[in-house]
Amino acid sequence: MPENDRLRNIRKETLSSAWYTLYRYDFEYRRSDGRWESRQREVYDRGNGAAVLLYDASRRKVLLTRQFRMPTFVNHNPDGLLTEVCAGLLDGADPEAAIRKEILEETGYRVEQLEKILEAYSSPGAVTEILHYYLAAYHPGQKEAEGGGVPEETEDIELLEFGFEEILENVRNGEIRDAKTLILIQYAALFGPLRPVAREIQ
Repeated sequence: MPENDRLRNIRKETLSSAWYTLYRYDFEYRRSDGRWESRQREVYDRGNGAAVLLYDASRRKVLLTRQFRMPTFVNHNPDGLLTEVCAGLLDGADPEAAIRKEILEETGYRVEQLEKILEAYSSPGAVTEILHYYLAAYHPGQKEAEGGGVPEETEDIELLEFGFEEILENVRNGEIRDAKTLILIQYAALFGPLRPVAREIQ
């Protein structure tokens, strides 16, 4: 753990390691006014991940996935299904290698070029994860496998293509509810392949 002159007396306890690892940290934190105070936080460590927005500029399409997410079902998503960009954990691999593997497993496409656009913490109040964000062009000729995920990993993934105008409207009307997907679509609309379309429909 890196040194920090605003932290002292850090104590870590493992609360659960059934799926990923949940820790509890007790520590003292020096406030901006110089006073030290005791704090306790739970931190969920699931490793880092990568996500990619797949787009076909010639057909004006993006390729997304839909799968069941239990936490969303628990929190007022009636069927638990969520529409998302292709994404996955690094599992110790280089981010680009990991996302290429996820693209092939989830969508069946083998893309040529990846453009890394940023890194960001996913939910810094409780989760350690940093996501590496990418854009990648795809076209039907790159389809090498069925996709749909890895059954042995209990993945059951549906593939969905959306037109550029349609996906931007889905962002506008709140149908896209996954944060990493919103980040990538909004980036593409501001700086990337969706930018001309975003200008057209404003």
